[in-house]
Amino acid sequence: MSTITFDAVSHTFGERTVLRDIALQLTEHRIGIVGANGSGKSTLARMINGLVTPTKGTVTVDGLNVSRRAKEVRRLVGFVFTNPDNQIVMPTVQEDVAFTLRRRGLDSAEIERRTATALERFGLADHAEHPAHRLSGGQKQLLALAAVLVADPRVVVADEPTTLLDARNTARIQALLAGLEQQVIVVTHQLELLAEFDRVIVIEEGRVVADAAPSDALPEYLALIG
Repeated sequence: MSTITFDAVSHTFGERTVLRDIALQLTEHRIGIVGANGSGKSTLARMINGLVTPTKGTVTVDGLNVSRRAKEVRRLVGFVFTNPDNQIVMPTVQEDVAFTLRRRGLDSAEIERRTATALERFGLADHAEHPAHRLSGGQKQLLALAAVLVADPRVVVADEPTTLLDARNTARIQALLAGLEQQVIVVTHQLELLAEFDRVIVIEEGRVVADAAPSDALPEYLALIG
């Protein structure tokens, strides 16, 4: 597993302080992050691959400073957004998955092979030539995962990946995330997704207020919002 370190990290947006003095070291296989809307949990997650940079302090992934070496870090950390439309960039399903690999400078045969494998893995092979933005919500989220995982990152960060999905597709995405070999960090309001995780971090008003196994951390979160 990778080592992700937050060292005295704070972040402000305008006059609002979003995160305050965060100190964490993330090494577990599956880590959940929970908190109320506006608590700072998504900001925390987006710092892991440089989508947001700290106002103070440093974030590192395997020793790489995310603010200074974002391009290298993004080869290690894949990010899955809540709304897959925000990361689908190419016209067809096949082209969208292949786009990730083309940016890595691979030859065409290798791109074709790895794209086909990813589409098969995520049940999208029959949709390879279909318009990506006309897929169902569940299929779009599968495509977003495929486009991230085809590059074989060490870490996958998913920011509320099931919020827009029905129960069937939520269960499918949950099973896929649970079965990944990569280190997985999931931000979610759906606490059942985290029951078998190794660690859950609770964020409240920009601070870590609980950090423990799900059986201990989730009741503390429920008490906060109850």
